[in-house]
Amino acid sequence: MRITPVSPERLVEEVTDLVDSAGAGARTRVAVDGAPPTRPEELATAVAARLRARGRPALVVVAADFLRPASLRLELGRTDPDAFLDGWLDVAGLRREVLDPAGPRGSGRVLPRLWDAAADRAHRDDYVTLREGGVLLLAGALLLGRGLEFELTVHLRMSEAALRRRLDAAERWTLPAYARYNAERNPANDADLLVLADHPERPAVRRRDVPGHER
Repeated sequence: MRITPVSPERLVEEVTDLVDSAGAGARTRVAVDGAPPTRPEELATAVAARLRARGRPALVVVAADFLRPASLRLELGRTDPDAFLDGWLDVAGLRREVLDPAGPRGSGRVLPRLWDAAADRAHRDDYVTLREGGVLLLAGALLLGRGLEFELTVHLRMSEAALRRRLDAAERWTLPAYARYNAERNPANDADLLVLADHPERPAVRRRDVPGHER
């Protein structure tokens, strides 16, 4: 597998082309996985815009809008890296409200946001319908290796040293969680498209030959 340097603009095209190659007949679920400094939401939003310009419906869902309530999420404290890795994301809620309905055999009825972590209460969003041939892009951190179903996965990889430099000081307590994630779940090896993002303005990509399904 060859590593290819690309521009940020070309990266958007690369991901868009990958999604298009999966076929436009059924809905497609795409994980855009990366720590905050790798800008997964920014990439997902740009890809969604490009897909719409090509005539495909696209919806971006942010994983941070599917966190568990504070009483569960912070049971072991606000800065426990193991809890951050294994206990913050509402995996069941994502399956029920987003990934199952957005799947090829789902209803297409998706809830864009579930939980407002800052206010610690449910969002009041309405459901939206993702039509056949549409694309659901789930953007956020620590998404892979949980048994969540995707047709395609993109992993934005940042080395430990670069992540330490680029993370906000208040978030550096999460570094052991990212180290465990890389060691135990190996997202760089399993992703359909690996993006080397130590320098987000100068990314490089490695593309797999065969898309995966359950991540």
